[in-house]
Amino acid sequence: MITRLIPNIFYDKMSDGLDLFVEGLGFEILHQDDSLAVVQRDGAKAYIVESPEFAAKDRPEIALETDTIEELYADISARRPDLLHPNGRVISKKPWGAKEFALLDKTHVCIIFRQWS
Repeated sequence: MITRLIPNIFYDKMSDGLDLFVEGLGFEILHQDDSLAVVQRDGAKAYIVESPEFAAKDRPEIALETDTIEELYADISARRPDLLHPNGRVISKKPWGAKEFALLDKTHVCIIFRQWS
């Protein structure tokens, strides 16, 4: 049984990844060393990896599914409105039926929050 998929997200500087995930999204740090931080909120987890080489090659778009999109939006938009994506600043219903809003950090990592009806 597969229970969880945990992405590695590469940053030139660890502080940029922690800014998005800890300061912006409210994740807590479970582990941190010189080049790796493991962060978690609720059932979601990510590995923040400091690697200028891989960060230059990959700026991911990550979707997080939720059943509490309004609560997450209220929390995140109050905490860090500067992270709201210019094309997804508010919750909107998409043609495919999901409600979504998105974040974009200064390194162009995009986080999409999605709730299916």
